[in-house]
Amino acid sequence: MSPTSTGTPSNGARVARRVFLPIAALAVLALAILASVALGSHPTSPSDVIDVLYGTADPNTTAVVESRYPRTALGLLAGLCLAVAGTLMQGVTRNPLADPGLLGITAGASAAIVTAMAFLGASGQASTVWWALPGALLAGLLVHVIGSVGAGAGLARLVLAGAVVSAVLMAYVQAVTLSRPQVFDSYRYWVVGALGGRDFGVLMSVLPPAALGLVLAVLLAPGLNTLALGEESASALGADPALMRAGGMLAAILLSTAATAAVGPIAFVGLAVPHIVRALVGVDARAQIAFSAVAGPALLLLADVAGRVVLRPQELMVGVVTAFVGAPALLLAVRRMKSTA
Repeated sequence: MSPTSTGTPSNGARVARRVFLPIAALAVLALAILASVALGSHPTSPSDVIDVLYGTADPNTTAVVESRYPRTALGLLAGLCLAVAGTLMQGVTRNPLADPGLLGITAGASAAIVTAMAFLGASGQASTVWWALPGALLAGLLVHVIGSVGAGAGLARLVLAGAVVSAVLMAYVQAVTLSRPQVFDSYRYWVVGALGGRDFGVLMSVLPPAALGLVLAVLLAPGLNTLALGEESASALGADPALMRAGGMLAAILLSTAATAAVGPIAFVGLAVPHIVRALVGVDARAQIAFSAVAGPALLLLADVAGRVVLRPQELMVGVVTAFVGAPALLLAVRRMKSTA
């Protein structure tokens, strides 16, 4: 009986799959980038984008298309950071429901922004990122220290630490915003999550932690495959499970911090993308991280485009759209995982 007759893919099918999947993923990402630049509340077309690139478009079209460059770049960075962070967290904690919000990142950034607005006179998107960045980073590190250091440290304590820190910080945020309506008016635009209204300065300010987190993720990927075998097996193979978990969590904290500080809390990307990628490429952490770095930006950019065109000329925040886009995709991925189990 041939391999294909027993349901096992042949060598040729596996090779074709390995070649087709990367090409298809990159093609979808390229289309998402083109759509993000070409489509929006002001109608333009791909030919207009080409004219802008060659410098032959009229000034109005040029201004409209060029105004979409920063949000497209931020969508690429935030989608990559959130998806890779979610992949790392689900791999390190072995929790399929883990996402960047588990680390208190969103709560930390929210608390820092509200504090700056209420007591330090901060306002506007330009200053928001400078307060969100340290707030998110400190909250993530605090959760990691509480959950991973000392007697009784473990995955359950890490999850509990994230829940406790997030609850305390969000209670503080609610207390401040309810007592200061002017702060709530500014905070509510950030807390939904959006790519618009930001420039390349925001991108450059969060690029260092994002780059460091991505480098750590790539370096840790082979070790995560070993960690997936269990702590005893990983130790027998020469790996340090505690060090691998700490490195993975640090990378996830850096990536989540960069994305949240730049564009606000955007749900579902860090949760849904790892499931979708795992259903396509399997359990290899290296392949999961690579494909998450492509699928995350594609999902976020397409969600942003949908938010711009559905209510044209108004815009729907991308943080709202990702829930509608990500939920069905996650359900399909889970169904496929059950069917192949």
